[in-house]
Amino acid sequence: MYAVIRTGGKQYKVEEGDTIRVEKLTAGKGDTVTFDTVLFIGGDEYVVGSPNVGGAKVSASVVRQLKDKKIIVFKLKRRKRYHKKQGHRQELTEVRITSIEKGKEA
Repeated sequence: MYAVIRTGGKQYKVEEGDTIRVEKLTAGKGDTVTFDTVLFIGGDEYVVGSPNVGGAKVSASVVRQLKDKKIIVFKLKRRKRYHKKQGHRQELTEVRITSIEKGKEA
């Protein structure tokens, strides 16, 4: 069984045992987090939410907090003597999916 969840403005397809990196969550290492915005549950039978599947939850445990690799943001206006260089490192949380619950409507 798999599910599609939404967190941090992005959607992720997850199965039990998967490890994914999501935008930073306010949870420490070893804590349990619950994703309530489940958009789709698939497998032998599937359930499509409108927009969310009622009562469905995906539980995960936090593996670690980390930073992504640096990206360079370079802005340039040619012939105007304007340029600006910036770097950015996104903070991420790595989570391992422990369970997927279908809920009442599923």
